Amino acid sequence: MRVKDINIHVLIEGPPGATPLVLLHSLGTNAHIWDPQVAELSRSFRVIRPDLRGHGLTEATDGPYSMALLADDLASLLAALQVKKAHIAGISIGGMIAQAFAANHQDQVASLILCDTAMAIPPAENWTLRAAKVRAEGIGVIQEAVIANWVTAGFINAPETAGLRAMLLRTPAESYAAACEAIAAADLSASTATLKIPTLVLVGSEDKPTPVAFAQALHAAIAGSSLVIIEGAAHIPSVEKPAEITNAIVSFLRPSTTDYFEDGMNVRKQVLGEAHVARATANITDLDRDFQAFITRTAWGSVWTRPGLDRRTRSLLTIAMLASLGHEEELKLHLRASKNTGATPADIAEVLMQVAVYGGVPAANSAFRTAKEIFKEIYP
Repeated sequence: MRVKDINIHVLIEGPPGATPLVLLHSLGTNAHIWDPQVAELSRSFRVIRPDLRGHGLTEATDGPYSMALLADDLASLLAALQVKKAHIAGISIGGMIAQAFAANHQDQVASLILCDTAMAIPPAENWTLRAAKVRAEGIGVIQEAVIANWVTAGFINAPETAGLRAMLLRTPAESYAAACEAIAAADLSASTATLKIPTLVLVGSEDKPTPVAFAQALHAAIAGSSLVIIEGAAHIPSVEKPAEITNAIVSFLRPSTTDYFEDGMNVRKQVLGEAHVARATANITDLDRDFQAFITRTAWGSVWTRPGLDRRTRSLLTIAMLASLGHEEELKLHLRASKNTGATPADIAEVLMQVAVYGGVPAANSAFRTAKEIFKEIYP
């Protein structure tokens, strides 16, 4: 999509009404370094993966680049996507962009996940020398040194590493060099220390460019942050240790709770829409106050939040059961909500055919009639 002066390539997966989760990649790679995490994360989140300026399929521009420019690319993209608040995760330069964005847009950041990154990566001259070398000799001249930093020696011949190498070699030399110069000039220490955002700091135990000591400094700078060290991983653990990274992110974003009311209210708003929940809440009286709290905690808080099924599947199951039981008012509610869960009219037509077989033709006939009415309303 066109954003500011460039076309930004962005991958978007997960239920449309779910909380957005932005995943930012590292220098010389692209959005696909997060592929191993997306299947799980997109069950509950609207996962947004842009290719950074001059990387992947995003348009390349000449330098200079700065961390402020790259953070403004993200701000402009989220504005174009009408995303008001999101979890922001980033690896390496992606983590620096996340910090720079959060410093100026704290109200738009639900949480930060900073992976194998730092507030500054000295010495600056290393980055400027690398930029000059790449401009003069091409990106291939640095490939062996870069790959040796990205993964451990035991992973160097893995098929996944061949994929990383291909990403690097396809990155335009000027874009790579300009991003190196952005890293050289960046020192986010002062602004990052002001962040008051739930934060997870992740780092591979074998990371050389941003070692554990850098992660510990980042952890110390952000009050209340958590630090997780991924054993046996280097600079891009999302590829080398995918399960460990996925589990760490999921544990951070879906903390265990004994009070499901707040989580249930959040999911209820995401699925049914904030306007509907506001109207329903305004109509609560003493007669149904306990009942409304009960369904928020149980249906929405303890069932809809479970990771075992994605929201589209839960939406379709709910529609099937309501149609079979003839609960028309609730069926209308969840048909409207399907626009937020990723369940399409074609999906729902298939489900109602299933209802016709197992729940009865009259129930399906009534549900089809209701669905046509609702779809005229929400898909004008």
